[in-house]
Amino acid sequence: MTARWDGRALSEGLLTAARQAVESGVPEGGRPPSLVSVHLPGPSPFSFYLRQQARAAEGAGITFRDITLAPELTAPALRDVVRALDAEPSIDAVILEHPLPPQLGFFGAASALRLEKDVDGVGAASLGRLVAGQPVHVPAVARGAIKLARHHGVAFPGRRVAVVGRSETVGLPIALLLGVRGLGADATVTVAHSRTPDLATALEGAEVVFGCAGKPKLLNRSTVPRGAAVVDVGLVSVPDDSVPGGQRAVGDADGEDLEGWARAVTPVPGGVGPVTVATLMESTVQAWDLLGRGKPE
Repeated sequence: MTARWDGRALSEGLLTAARQAVESGVPEGGRPPSLVSVHLPGPSPFSFYLRQQARAAEGAGITFRDITLAPELTAPALRDVVRALDAEPSIDAVILEHPLPPQLGFFGAASALRLEKDVDGVGAASLGRLVAGQPVHVPAVARGAIKLARHHGVAFPGRRVAVVGRSETVGLPIALLLGVRGLGADATVTVAHSRTPDLATALEGAEVVFGCAGKPKLLNRSTVPRGAAVVDVGLVSVPDDSVPGGQRAVGDADGEDLEGWARAVTPVPGGVGPVTVATLMESTVQAWDLLGRGKPE
């Protein structure tokens, strides 16, 4: 029997803790934490994430605003938008949708944020601190995926772990966090990706597999070692006329094929996603704390 590692209970606990931190931490005459989400127009897997952010922020007592970018925006104009948000004292945290079209220069724009406001941990300073093992903010997806595995009893020290995907916002941060010395990590990590010639061989011996490739059904009985736990971080939309909007969110894992084969699989949606959103709220409260808890100027 393959376990279903749901993330909703963990998410609710994290959001409750965030709300309590806000309620007890607002200074006299001050304001609660504030988060701004910057994104392109139109439907995408991020649209669902955006709605979750808005609901979670309201529940945690965090002021939330989303900014829709103009379709004709240029890379310099995007950096100007980010710099203006960085300079605004009433804003504690900024998250920039990713991926963006290459011509918009996501990494350059995210790196225009100061370390404290780069709440998703994707700018140059944040990633540099992560490589050094001294992170301030960590990409929410990476931190949420690892939190979910730990919540379900995974102890990483000494474990063989595989990460399928090497993006700078998901796959590589997960690998770095799992391999960091101390802090409950100390795993032996294999990173596989789109140019790995034999995925099954690369994943041999892995006790936990993090799927971060964004390729539906990539993780199945032919690639995942028997008895491994699969933490599915992939998120893509596939056509499905049976659901509202005609699009359904799926991950990398083939849940039907892995039933009775894998130790556990996280569902999409309902697994890593809710924990990611709750982790983002945690990081927003942390940013607010670092920047003075909204005290009057």
